[in-house]
Parts: sequence; structure tokens; C-alpha cells
Amino acid sequence: MTKVQTRVLFSTLESLKPKLMEQYHITRIGVFGSVIHGTQTEESDVDVLIEFSEPPGLFKFMEIEELLSDTLKIPVDLVDAEGIKPRLKKRILSEVQYV
Repeated sequence: MTKVQTRVLFSTLESLKPKLMEQYHITRIGVFGSVIHGTQTEESDVDVLIEFSEPPGLFKFMEIEELLSDTLKIPVDLVDAEGIKPRLKKRILSEVQYV
């Protein structure tokens, strides 16, 4: 993903944010991982961290992941901030860039 593609990714997430907040009770959305490091490849997905005001059920969570993947036209690995494994939490929270 080039710098231009990364800007488009963030712009697209920004435009989706109001819908995500209203429909899915998302309070924050950010990107971390290879996109932030600039190490992504053609096979890479986009790591997206989300925070909710109301926890979604499994089907809603999967619906959000599918919506983002379809809209961004790239696989999305959706991570709930409340569900981050303790051993990964510090690293993820230190690098996430919120929209």
C-alpha cells in the first residue's frame, strides 16, 4: 500500500465513522500493524482497532468486519480494544493511529 493508498484508507474510514458510530455504537476506530509500519504486502490485511460504547454480538462484529472489507476492498482484521490479548496490548495501543 502506497502513502496515497494509506491516505485513501484513512479518508474512507473517516467517511464511514458516522455510520459506524450510529449503527454499531463504535466510539473509536484506528489502524495498526503493517499499514502503520509501511511493511504491508499484496497479501496483507488491514488491522483495525475499534472501541464500542455497547459491546456487539458476534454477528454484528462479523457484519462490521465484512462492511469494512467490502468498502475498503481489502481484507480487514477487526480487533475489539476490550479483547486485545494482554501480551499484545501495549504494542498495539502504542502504534494505533485513530481516525
